Amino acid sequence: LRSAWISGNAAGLPTAGLLVSNETLAALTALWGAPSDLVEGVPAEDLAALAWEQDAWALLPFEQLQPRLKVLRVDGQSPIRPEFDPAVYPLSLPFGPVANSERGKAWLAANPEARFFSTASNYDRTQLTLLVMTGVTALVRGTAAMMEIKGMTYPAVDIREILRSADLTHVSNEVPFAENCPPPSPSTELVFCSKTKYIELLEDIGTDIIELTGDHFADWGPEAMRYTLSLYKERGWPYYGGGENLEEAQKALLVEHNGNKLAFIGCNAKPPGYATAAKDNPGAAHCDWEVMAAKISEAKAAGYNPIVTFQHLEFYSYQPKAQLVEDFHKVADVGAVIVNGSQAHQPHAIEFYNGAFLHYGLGNLFFDQVGEGEPQRQAFIDRDVFYQNRHISTELIPIYFIDLARA
Repeated sequence: LRSAWISGNAAGLPTAGLLVSNETLAALTALWGAPSDLVEGVPAEDLAALAWEQDAWALLPFEQLQPRLKVLRVDGQSPIRPEFDPAVYPLSLPFGPVANSERGKAWLAANPEARFFSTASNYDRTQLTLLVMTGVTALVRGTAAMMEIKGMTYPAVDIREILRSADLTHVSNEVPFAENCPPPSPSTELVFCSKTKYIELLEDIGTDIIELTGDHFADWGPEAMRYTLSLYKERGWPYYGGGENLEEAQKALLVEHNGNKLAFIGCNAKPPGYATAAKDNPGAAHCDWEVMAAKISEAKAAGYNPIVTFQHLEFYSYQPKAQLVEDFHKVADVGAVIVNGSQAHQPHAIEFYNGAFLHYGLGNLFFDQVGEGEPQRQAFIDRDVFYQNRHISTELIPIYFIDLARA
């Protein structure tokens, strides 16, 4: 990077250009010297659009990040990762006073600690929230059988730290826990339950937020749903998209962390039979578009970032189908900043639309479809980054299933 800056030698740097704002150009020129022709200074407000148009890389201050820009690691360091250390980050630029007068030079000589304002920074970890969003979890069939053989935490042995290192970890658990759940079976009958002991896996990965929009939440009846909700409450795991009744299921889950305000809102967009939440019955909430729009608008007006998740129609393609696009756009148009599909059993495309980040389907997190095709072995974990109450980045973390349970 420095060689490209100084000499224009881009060998090993897979980009034809390096864009910087005019302010950054001045700062790096002071540090590294005059730039080569590879570097182009542009107005800060035009930088992201020009980077897309030119397929170029850019250097910009941390607080100017936006989701359309992918953050690259430098010497293994990235400011949107939990292990980030600004003290060793090569692009941390120190600043401090410079003296021109003899009196000023004498003062600096007597106060060497004032040479750099080491505590002043545009990066403050206490204002950062790392949210991990995941796809389908169903601790049944082959996945459950593998857990019985290899242990409750086996499915997450390789991805555990990715999930645990987040400030907030979201899990869309489609299946109820039941005290009378039978041993796992390879049956093709799509009526599911999970043994209570399987919740140890969710504990081990550091679950913080449960989504309940899934098709199978009602499979084992009202008592199993109520029992499942009691397990979540015992562990202090708030949930949304489902609940004790329709009113609870339609509520926005409001979460505040490090000054970032997040509102989780979800529903089941399939035919109503999959969503049983009613006035006096537990279950998932069926999508009521007027209610959804109202909840999103209320959250936005209160200073929250609305995050909308769907249990939607299931398609086996990377390209999102028209039904998904229409509904995802619908909630983005009323203020959602992130819209995720929790239903997909293979990953779908992403889109930037009307200021929102849309991921039409993340794929499975814990589910036994490894033998159903190569796309079903692929999935994403999304790490969404919020800073000073603004969504600034999403890191797409690809995972790949090696057996019925483990990715």
